[in-house]
Parts: sequence; structure tokens; C-alpha cells
Amino acid sequence: MHFIGAKLALFLGHHLLVILRDERTDIPFPGYWDFPGGGREGDEDPEDCVLRETEEEVGLRLLRPQLTHARCYPNEEGHSWFFAAHLDMSSVDDIRFGNEGQGWELMAPQDYLSHPLGIPNFKSRLQDYLSKMGAPQR
Repeated sequence: MHFIGAKLALFLGHHLLVILRDERTDIPFPGYWDFPGGGREGDEDPEDCVLRETEEEVGLRLLRPQLTHARCYPNEEGHSWFFAAHLDMSSVDDIRFGNEGQGWELMAPQDYLSHPLGIPNFKSRLQDYLSKMGAPQR
């Protein structure tokens, strides 16, 4: 199977940076809360993909060593990667929202897990990560 894309659970302090998806009918989960990331371009590897997408979408330039978690998830189209990274809350001052989505917000991880507009497969990936880290679950 080939690699199709990557997403990042980006923590600023104890909160997740989430992006409200556009209300377009040609994308999956329009109007849902998403994580930075997206589809592969060219022959980039999963790390390059998620780092590029994060910079494009929220203006934050992360480095590979800042990706503290990586897991591959196969699906019918190929396989995608889920990463996590943790930055200080002061990084919120460096956010520069790109041209995809309606806006961004900081959300407690537990709030994302229970939010009716959290993307279901990203909820389960986040829950997997939090369980691995020993974080309390709701």
C-alpha cells in the first residue's frame, strides 16, 4: 500500500490546535474540526508531508525531532500517518492561519474526543495516542 497523507495532533501547552474545515461538498467532513495535515505531494515522506501541511495551514514551522509520536494507519485508499507534537503555549503567537478552513481554535483533548464535529477516525487516533501517553480519558 502507498502513503497518501498525514495529520498532526499539535499540542500547544495542554490544548490541541484544531482547524474548522470549509463547508464544501467536495471534501470529506465539511464543517468538522480537523488537525493540521493533508495529502502527500510528489514523493515526500510522511514527516515532510505533515511538516509542510502544518506550515501551510497554520504558519508553524516544526522540525522532525519535534514529532514525538508517529503511527501508520492503513485504509482502503492507501495508508496515512498520524503524528503528535508538543509546543509551548507561547507558540500560539506564531500562528498564521492559511487559506484552508474557516478558522482555528485551541481545544482540550477531551473536548475534541466528545465533540460531535470531531472527525471520527481522528478521535480514535487521538484516543490511541492519549492512552499510550497515560492521559486521562473521558
